[in-house]
Amino acid sequence: MGPDLTRPSGEGYRHVSLWWDGLPGTISLRDPLPGDLDADVVVVGGGLSGLWTAYYLTESDPQLRVVVLERDVAGFGASGRNGGWCSALFAVPEARLDAECGPGSGSAMRRAMQETVAEVGRVVTSEDIACGYARGGTVVLARTPAQWARTQDEVAAARELGRGDEDLRLLDADQARARVGATNVLGATFTPHCAAVDPARLVRGLAEVVERRGVRLFEQTEVRSIAPGVVTTARGTVRAAAVVRTTEGYTRSLAGEGRALVPVYSLMIATEPLPDGFWTEAGLADRETFADHRHQVIYGQRTEDGRLAFGGRGAPYHFGSAVRPEFEREGRVHDTLRRTLVELFPALAGVRITHRWGGPLGIARDWFPSVGLDRATGLAWAGGYVGDGVSTTNLAGSTLADLILGHQTGRTGLPWVNHRSRPWEPEPLRFLGINAGLRLTARADRQEERRGRPTWHARALERLLGG
Repeated sequence: MGPDLTRPSGEGYRHVSLWWDGLPGTISLRDPLPGDLDADVVVVGGGLSGLWTAYYLTESDPQLRVVVLERDVAGFGASGRNGGWCSALFAVPEARLDAECGPGSGSAMRRAMQETVAEVGRVVTSEDIACGYARGGTVVLARTPAQWARTQDEVAAARELGRGDEDLRLLDADQARARVGATNVLGATFTPHCAAVDPARLVRGLAEVVERRGVRLFEQTEVRSIAPGVVTTARGTVRAAAVVRTTEGYTRSLAGEGRALVPVYSLMIATEPLPDGFWTEAGLADRETFADHRHQVIYGQRTEDGRLAFGGRGAPYHFGSAVRPEFEREGRVHDTLRRTLVELFPALAGVRITHRWGGPLGIARDWFPSVGLDRATGLAWAGGYVGDGVSTTNLAGSTLADLILGHQTGRTGLPWVNHRSRPWEPEPLRFLGINAGLRLTARADRQEERRGRPTWHARALERLLGG
């Protein structure tokens, strides 16, 4: 089948990320909202959260009139830019969930997230979404004595919570290097609960699936405000009994939501396709996702076409929660990512970096992702994933569908349901605080590398993040 010549081309979006650049066929743009509409449910945000919500709503009730509004194109935000980890990671530790939400809350959330990794695999298979889903698990390396101590502490804490090797396994140096052939490896943890995916193919494929189910997905439609029963856009008004906000790092653009979630940038690079000889030494034979136990997060995966896609934090928070295209190309951070990648795998020293990109992720003031519905107003929301959204969006979508349709399920009783985070501080307080935390993270890693043990910087960071 040839390209759809009836729609304007979206080929210019290939610059967004490695994943967008690799989308097969011609990228077509969907029509914008044509004017005022009525619906049963209107979803604001055409990323994974919004599309999974539409998917599960129409799975439960095919007759529902569901409208999805996207300011740009489906998958333009974090859903099409991330590291492609479909993992069981949740931003709030089990112990904190138990303390704040009641005993057993942490294990319930963990089990739900583990089931979600499998659920995404089920859907991409049943719906024939070719997104390179490979459930190889995650290896988190320890490469300094301080990191090794944290690794052992993590496994000991997991055992106290009743988690066995089937959930989290301690690897010695040889076992770890057999999976990830990086430098200076002292050991690692391994969990099977993660799959590597191509996130752009996942989100774009999901958009096609929900459209086939009758969902009306409008792109190039900027939402200006959300209120009970009504969404106001630059192109018309949509009225619906349920209004769902799934705008993540772009939430600050909505009227009255400027301090709900802050956008913090995570940046990535990707190599050219690498020869078999490199992979013989580097491992990742099962396409395990990988990281290490430093404080400033790094993350990587072996892509389906044999590249290394590698990312990390470290980009500054921008005053006023600003989100701009130039923030996606921070040369200093991208250069640091390349140096870090070569430090891990010296054979990459002369390899060409073909893609550099980034984008904002959403963080709530207490670093607590949430999903919920206010039954009195019909307003629903999901977000604040702190970078762990590829799988969490799926759980959010199925949970929102349950809440909107009034179904009482195990999902609707999870501890993140109807959690309310307090707003972020006004400027300049949040600018000063967030960037101070980022600098503290980098300094904690530098001091540990020099001294071989945790310093006061690391302890201060743990207190700051509630660890």
